[in-house]
Amino acid sequence: MALREGLIFGSGNPLLDISCKVELEFLEKYNLKSNSAILGDDSHLQIYEDIKKNHNSEIEYIPGGSCQNSLRTASWILKYPNAATFVGCIGRDHNADIMKEKAKEVGLYTAYQVTDKASTGTCAVLITGNDRSMVAHLAAANLFTSDHMDNPEIWSLVEKAKIIYTTGFFFTVSPDSIMKLARFALENDRPFSINLSAPFISMFYGDKLKEALPYVDIIFGNDDEAMTFSKSILGKESTNIEEIAKEISNLPKLNDKKRVVIITQADKPVIYVVGDKVMQIPVPPIEAEKIIDTNGAGDAFVGGFLAQFVQDKDIEKCIDCGVWASGLIIQRSGCTFPNEMTYQ
Repeated sequence: MALREGLIFGSGNPLLDISCKVELEFLEKYNLKSNSAILGDDSHLQIYEDIKKNHNSEIEYIPGGSCQNSLRTASWILKYPNAATFVGCIGRDHNADIMKEKAKEVGLYTAYQVTDKASTGTCAVLITGNDRSMVAHLAAANLFTSDHMDNPEIWSLVEKAKIIYTTGFFFTVSPDSIMKLARFALENDRPFSINLSAPFISMFYGDKLKEALPYVDIIFGNDDEAMTFSKSILGKESTNIEEIAKEISNLPKLNDKKRVVIITQADKPVIYVVGDKVMQIPVPPIEAEKIIDTNGAGDAFVGGFLAQFVQDKDIEKCIDCGVWASGLIIQRSGCTFPNEMTYQ
């Protein structure tokens, strides 16, 4: 298929990642785990001042937010300006300017909602070894409203899309927006895709997730998220990822297409399930000394997948590109890209 503008439409929480390496004691100080993602509360507000005070020379500022990362990755791979569109809410500040510029550099079109009521959201990315602990402070991202998409200019971007993608994180902000996109996708025969994003989504936003599931054609997640989904949504304690993925694939659906479920397992094979058909896609090993951090790996996987999906490649090829993209990202700091794109 020939590339064009607006092939992918994504909605999520735009955040500026504030990334640095810390000691395990730092995580313990704030009751954090070494490989997790949470929404910060008042007990975490001091983190930003703490890392600026004690790790200032090591801090990197990188555009983030899961969906935005995926769409930046897809845009970088596709090398076609404005092939992907991203919406989310930002403040009117310098952090927003950084994100706009970095999105533009890779060809991602941003149609942000802008608020004067809060600053642009941030995410502390705390690196210990190869692991990352993420603490999001949504701020402006939390103020996104579904009426932003009622703007004819924005809705025309939805109508142009070949696939619509959102993340579980967005259920914490605007489930109304997710359902608006889901209904449009169903009525207009567009694939609708979501990411399970983090275990806490299934645990605390399960009702919203269950409401959207009948509309969902493609689900992404990792093994931890799949097991939490099984416990919280399906009511089953299971560590069998293939069986969980099959159950998710066969949950009720509002169209007659079989749901595609894709579960990553770090360096273990990717589980790919359609109905009762299970496949494993191997992940090439990467030498430990080449791994810088895992921040953005799952986001990059989705970006690689979407970049091939909109070119009508088969699912195995889409997964292959996702594996390649995530392998690239873990050899870099955060979700950043080299000048040259070498995927064939």
